[in-house]
Amino acid sequence: MRSLLFSTVTIPTPSKLPNCHHSLYAAPHSLKFPFLTSLLPSKYPFLLKKSYKSVKIKALVESRMDPSTKPFSVLFVCLGNICRSPAAEGVFTDLVKKRGLDSKFKIDSAGTINYHEGNEADPRMRAAAKRRGIAITSISRPLRPSDFKDFDLILAMDERNKSDILGALERWVHREPLPADAAEKVRLMCSYCKKREETEVPDPYYGGAQGFEKVLDMLEDACDSLLESIVTEQNLGS
Repeated sequence: MRSLLFSTVTIPTPSKLPNCHHSLYAAPHSLKFPFLTSLLPSKYPFLLKKSYKSVKIKALVESRMDPSTKPFSVLFVCLGNICRSPAAEGVFTDLVKKRGLDSKFKIDSAGTINYHEGNEADPRMRAAAKRRGIAITSISRPLRPSDFKDFDLILAMDERNKSDILGALERWVHREPLPADAAEKVRLMCSYCKKREETEVPDPYYGGAQGFEKVLDMLEDACDSLLESIVTEQNLGS
C-alpha cells in the first residue's frame, strides 16, 4: 500500500517551440499522481498513449528515412560567430544555391564563446559580403553538444577554434552520449583552400576593411573546393 501511495508517474506535456535557431527545446514537465502508478497502463492507458505514439512515429520515420535523401550538414565555427563563421556560412550557402543543391545541404555557423549570442554578424562583414552579392543573415549562437550529432562536418577557422571545439567535446562526452567519430568531424577551414597558402582564416574584427575582404577571398576559395569535395564524395550530383 505504501508504494501505491507514494509512487510517481511522469506525464509528457507539449514542449515549447524554439524562438530562434539557437534556442533549446523545453524539457517535458513532470506531474505527480501518487495513486496511479500501479494502475497503469491497464486502468489508465490514456496517460501513456501520447508517449507511446510519439516513440512509434519517431521510430517509423527513422526506419523509413533513405540515407541518400538526408541533407549533408556543415557547421562553420569561429570565436564569436559574428565575423568569419557567418561569412563562411553565407559564402557556402550562396554557392550551394547557385548549384541548385539547397535541399541536399544543412548549413549553419556557431562560436566557441557565447559573448555575442543573439546578435547579427558584424556590419562590416555583412557590408563586404553584400558588395559581392552574398547575404549574411545568421544570428550568433554558441557551439553546443548536439552539434556533434547534428552535423557531418565542423569547420574551424583557426587552430585555436579547433582546439576549443575539441576541448568542449572532451568535456561534453562525459556528460552525454556523443558520436564516436565526433572528433573526426572537426577540420580546419583552410585545409580546403586551393589558391591560397594560409593555414588559418585571420580574425578581421580589430582590423580595417581590407581584413574583411581578405577573409572573404579565402572563404570563397575554401568553400568552392569544399563544395566540390562533398558533391564528389557524397555523390550529390549537380
